Amino acid sequence: MPSSHDPVESIVLIPIRSFDDSKSRLADALDLDERRRITMWMAQNVIRAAHDLPVRIVTDDPGVVEWAHERQIGVMTVREVGLNASVTAAVAHAGRVGFERAIIAHADLPTAKDLRVVDHTGLVVAPDRVRDGSNVMCVPTNAGFVFAYGPGSFDAHVAEAERLGLAITIVDDDSLAWDVDDPADLPVDWLEQAALTAEDS
Repeated sequence: MPSSHDPVESIVLIPIRSFDDSKSRLADALDLDERRRITMWMAQNVIRAAHDLPVRIVTDDPGVVEWAHERQIGVMTVREVGLNASVTAAVAHAGRVGFERAIIAHADLPTAKDLRVVDHTGLVVAPDRVRDGSNVMCVPTNAGFVFAYGPGSFDAHVAEAERLGLAITIVDDDSLAWDVDDPADLPVDWLEQAALTAEDS
């Protein structure tokens, strides 16, 4: 993986549907306000992990748009229903405005440190801890890549790259593999870290 890159060539896309109905599977452990706080905290961590790469939040939700604008983060509204359709539209738009590659990062990565490790040609994917999901991916914007987020997305995305004849690189990065789906996935110090982040923002 190259250590340097031209940030103009790549853009980071972070899909966020909403903060108000996010992470419902955490409802047994956290109330709505706590779920909103941890979702915002994790999203802000993923944004920081982009470093010098341009970032766009992919959303149609007014609350998420306001949150992003308050932090001077760009927003891409696509008017599509569902994660796969939204990401497909966002990647296509990124290509139309001149980006060669799109890095798609889920917003629930509390330990993400550097998204640039996937910034390379072909399909580059950083899977989750059990190689089922595709936590962070990089794809060429002009490839016509068909996204298949959901159970088994890692295998589905590798198969799609094979169909398109794309080179495939798997990045096993512990900091990108940790996503939050269930209460057991929560970092033990998230409340403290979220409070510190709120003070800095």
